[in-house]
Amino acid sequence: MKVSPRNIGATLQAPGNLRVIMLHGDDVGLIRERATTAAKAICPDLHDPFRVAMLGRADHARLEEEMTALSLTGGRRVIWLREGTDEGLLEALKRGLAQQSDALVIVEAPGLDSRSRLRGFVEKDAQCALIGCYPEEGRALEGAIRQMLAAQDVGIDPDALGWMVERAGPDRAATRSEVEKLALFAGRGGRLGLEDVRACVGDAAGVSMEDAAFAAMAGQRREADAAAQRALTVDGSSPSNLTRALMSHIHRLRRARLAMDAGMSRADAMRQLQPPVFFKRTDSFGQALGLWPADALLRAAQDTQTLELACRQTGSPDIVLCLRHVARLCGLAQQARRRR
Repeated sequence: MKVSPRNIGATLQAPGNLRVIMLHGDDVGLIRERATTAAKAICPDLHDPFRVAMLGRADHARLEEEMTALSLTGGRRVIWLREGTDEGLLEALKRGLAQQSDALVIVEAPGLDSRSRLRGFVEKDAQCALIGCYPEEGRALEGAIRQMLAAQDVGIDPDALGWMVERAGPDRAATRSEVEKLALFAGRGGRLGLEDVRACVGDAAGVSMEDAAFAAMAGQRREADAAAQRALTVDGSSPSNLTRALMSHIHRLRRARLAMDAGMSRADAMRQLQPPVFFKRTDSFGQALGLWPADALLRAAQDTQTLELACRQTGSPDIVLCLRHVARLCGLAQQARRRR
C-alpha cells in the first residue's frame, strides 16, 4: 500500500504487522534516515547480528533465506536491503511473503522507476508499505528543522530558521548534520538566534566545499582538487562534510536534470530550484547539467553515500578517499565532455 505523507511518521515508528517497507525517491539521506527509524522500531540495537541482517547489492540473493530465518534470541528480525532494484528481487520477495515469518524487510530503493514491477507490487500488497522520500522545501523543511531541534529541547527564532532554510540543501542527511551542530552549540533548553545560526552554518569552510563540488561536477580538475585540498587541510572541514556538500549539489543537479528531461528549459529548470542557484555559480551549474544525465547523477549520489559511510570507519584514510572521489567525478565529467 502507498503511505500518505501525513501517515509516514506513524508507520515508521510502529510498523505493526507490515512485512515490507520500501523507501524510494530522490533524497538518499531521507531514505536512510527513515529506514533507520523503521529498523529501530523493531530492534533498537541495529548491531544485533541475530535480529538484523544488512544486505548490500552483492547479497540480494539471500533475501528469501533471511526472510524465513528464525531469531535465535527472540523478537522480530529486520532484513535491511540496500540498492533495491527490480533485478531478481520481485520473485524472491513474493516467495518470502508466501511463507510464515514476522520479519520486517526494509528496502532502500532510490530512483526506482514508477513503472517498476517491484514498486507496483509493493504498492498493491496489503502486507507492504511504499513510502516516497523527496527533498523537503519551504514550510515542510521548516517543520522538519523545528522538529529536529525540538527533539534536542532547542528553540529557534523565525528569522534564524528562515535563513537556515535558504541555506539548506536537498539532502536530509546534510540538513540533520547541520541541525545537530546547532543543537550542540545551543545546548538543551537553549534558543538559537540569527547570529548563532550564521556563526555555526555560514563558515568559510562551506565555501571551499561548495567550490569543490561545483568544480568536480563540471569536470574542472585543477579547481576541484585545489578547493577540496583547501577545505580538508586548511579550513578544517571533515571528509564527511565534504561528501555531504557533494551529495547536496548532486541532488540539486538531478532535480534540474529530471525537469529538463520532462521538457523544461535549462534556465527554467535551474530557476525552479529552492533555494535558487547563486548567480555566481550559474555557469558552473549549467555546464554540469549538460554533462550528466539523470541516471549517472543517481549513481554519483549512491557512490558518494557509500564514500560517506567509508569515511566514518575507524582508521579509514578518509581524506585520501575523498580526494580520490572528487578526482573520479571530475574524470567522469571530462569523459562526458569529450563525447559531446
